[in-house]
Amino acid sequence: MSVKYLNRRGGTYYLHEGKTKKGNPKYYFSKKKDGALVSSIPDGYEIYENPNAQVFLRRIPPKIITGEELSIVENCVKKYSELKDFKIDVKKDNIVIFIPDKDPDDLKEILSDFAGYVDPDTDSKLSRFLEMTQTYSPMMRFVLIDKKTREFNVERFCFLGSIDDWIFLDWSADLANLVKKYCKHLGKESFYELHGF
Repeated sequence: MSVKYLNRRGGTYYLHEGKTKKGNPKYYFSKKKDGALVSSIPDGYEIYENPNAQVFLRRIPPKIITGEELSIVENCVKKYSELKDFKIDVKKDNIVIFIPDKDPDDLKEILSDFAGYVDPDTDSKLSRFLEMTQTYSPMMRFVLIDKKTREFNVERFCFLGSIDDWIFLDWSADLANLVKKYCKHLGKESFYELHGF
């Protein structure tokens, strides 16, 4: 039995093995059912699905961010922001919040205006379609700057053509207050007015 993975968009991916130029094994996921399929995940590896539903096999990274810290960010975003949809990803010492590139409610409204009245069945199909095609962009991140005190920086992504990078906003050892203070701006115009010291 080969390793297969169903991503959040409903796509089935199969784990394949290839060789590097030096002859070492390399692993990748593909929708193809044939080829050099792998029957089990190699030791030291894990399946990783990024916020845009791309599937990879990667070496298990060292755990720098705790499960509690991840839960704090997720719960605070749910509680204090107006976002209905978001994804959180951990990269090394970063907790990154991704938000949808397209507002699902705006798209539903446009499509229902275009097509006329939308009944519950159509609305359900439209929701599933949007879920399958939605892409996400990183907008805010919390960067662990001190492993002992568990102090974090908060940064937002800046979209000025001359910058297009993360800009520092604030720092604290109280992650919950930091998330509460800044996540309420996600998905709002006030997000673009946030600047550091």
